[in-house]
Amino acid sequence: MTLDIAVHLGTLVAVIIYLRHELLRLITGSLKWLSTRVANEDSRLAFKLAVATLPAGAAGFLFRSIIEANARSLALVATTSIVFAVLLWLADRSGSRRARNVAISQLSVSGAFLIGAAQALALIPGTSRSGVTMTAARFLGFSRDDSARFSFLLSIPIILASGLALLVDTRAVSSAVDYSTLGFAAGVSALTAFLTIHFFMRLLPRVGVLPFVIYRILFGLFLIVWLV
Repeated sequence: MTLDIAVHLGTLVAVIIYLRHELLRLITGSLKWLSTRVANEDSRLAFKLAVATLPAGAAGFLFRSIIEANARSLALVATTSIVFAVLLWLADRSGSRRARNVAISQLSVSGAFLIGAAQALALIPGTSRSGVTMTAARFLGFSRDDSARFSFLLSIPIILASGLALLVDTRAVSSAVDYSTLGFAAGVSALTAFLTIHFFMRLLPRVGVLPFVIYRILFGLFLIVWLV
């Protein structure tokens, strides 16, 4: 479980570093709103991110233990991998057909909640959190880049919450934590996650989501063949 905590911590650090400029704008805009009580574009986006976080947070609190205990079959993982890969492909095609994509500043509160509800589905094993949130965002008409950036921003509170939950579980089982191993694993995880995000964002506008979709479908088919 220590390695799980390290992976969460490393991923969180990578996302924060990669999106540091966006995060700084969100924090600055929110502080400005707190001092002036006048909403601005950044404070509105921060609020919508908070709204989008609610469904997954509530679902994780209510159903995490139930899902972990009863939804770990390979058949389910295979099915969700294929189904959500196809949905992502359909959403991406739908977004690509639009003459003009919706700007992220035009995201409504209800749209943010919808993306958050999609994120809650990632509790189901085999469902990619980034994939399912990008699917919802693309269906709403946002560009690939904006969909990915909103998805990564949305991952920060979820990764933080799940990491803290793992830490609490670990301390409930044992107080002994190998911090040197935790630090090394977190560093490797952070570097890997940062490079993955960097190249994903560079390639996404050019190649789209098709390679990811194909990988998810092939993975699901492999699991089906394995089960048979």
